[in-house]
Amino acid sequence: MILIDKPYVSDFLIETIKKNNFKIVATSEATKIILDKSLNWISEKEAIHLIKNNPTTPIYSNSENIISWVEQNLEFSKLPNQIQLFKNKITFRELVQDIFPKYFFKGVKFEDLDSISIDNLPFPFIIKPAIGFFSLGVHKVDKPQEWKEVLVKIKQEITQIKGFYPSEVLNTTNFIIEECIEGEEYAIDCYFNNKGEPIVLNILHHIFSSGKDVSDRIYTTSKEIIENNIDKIEKFLQIIGEKASLINFPVHVEVRIAKKGEIIPIEVNPLRFGGWCTTGDLSWYAYGINSYEYFLKGKKPQWEEILETRKDKKYSIILLDNNSGIDKNNISHFNYEQVLKDFENPLSLRKVNFNEYPIFGILFVETSLGNEQELDKILTSKLKKYIVLK
Repeated sequence: MILIDKPYVSDFLIETIKKNNFKIVATSEATKIILDKSLNWISEKEAIHLIKNNPTTPIYSNSENIISWVEQNLEFSKLPNQIQLFKNKITFRELVQDIFPKYFFKGVKFEDLDSISIDNLPFPFIIKPAIGFFSLGVHKVDKPQEWKEVLVKIKQEITQIKGFYPSEVLNTTNFIIEECIEGEEYAIDCYFNNKGEPIVLNILHHIFSSGKDVSDRIYTTSKEIIENNIDKIEKFLQIIGEKASLINFPVHVEVRIAKKGEIIPIEVNPLRFGGWCTTGDLSWYAYGINSYEYFLKGKKPQWEEILETRKDKKYSIILLDNNSGIDKNNISHFNYEQVLKDFENPLSLRKVNFNEYPIFGILFVETSLGNEQELDKILTSKLKKYIVLK
């Protein structure tokens, strides 16, 4: 069963629903977004009845905007509690505290940020909304002298980002302060099957331009990234799945892997893969894996066979976020054609209304090994070369 909501559903996901005749719930938002009446639409009443009769029915959503629907309509099931267990970063930290007893975290109300004592905080640390999305409101604080400046930025950003997403997706009432983990950051799309086993559908390296960078500009996957990390990630996911009793449950997980191989969780995003149909679609472009189909049909990738044909390529998602410093009201348009020219093999480009969301678009690219310079350039770019002013 599939739940659809704003902000975005890809043509690939819609085609997957149609090809497989997957049940899709006819909520008011879903029927506004998808106009194809030939899909296997079911009423909200029928969807609720389906979960009552079979509580482990696989459910996938393209968006965390559906959390409120689940909470209102499926309150009799385990789903609302499981969602909140992960969506609230403070609750999630409490869940895994016994596995990582030395890991520092602290929940703070927004109104208490000005008065918090920083004397006992472990520098460097990360501060972010306890319920967040897309690195909005996330900051790294390296030393005490930066704290006042970061507070000013947080307050400015809260004013700017209010209204982008519902409170179930992005809520700036509470923040979490947690120690900064040294190591490389990875994102994982996976699901827990009907036996509770984790099935990995993709592993992506979240690349940063500097130690201060907390943006979502580039996520990259490759044969090497999958092979080097899948075994230890599967073992880690097994622990998370058992703690939360996950069955037929899709997640998008973000972790850091230290140099010695220790995996520290950053967050687990429930009922979906990467937001805006990003990482789920990339699995198809990169590996021929239809993640939505694999989850809903309980399939497992044959990684050894798949990776044998992907030896010389990297596949990336590039978030064209507005980090230019230019106010959206002064922008006429974004030069998408020029962006495409700067990559050897663009796979797909999604244009986004930058007046509605703080991004210009999302780009999927294939890069030959040895040509990573095209990724390096866009990683550090302020995108000003593509912005046309009024």
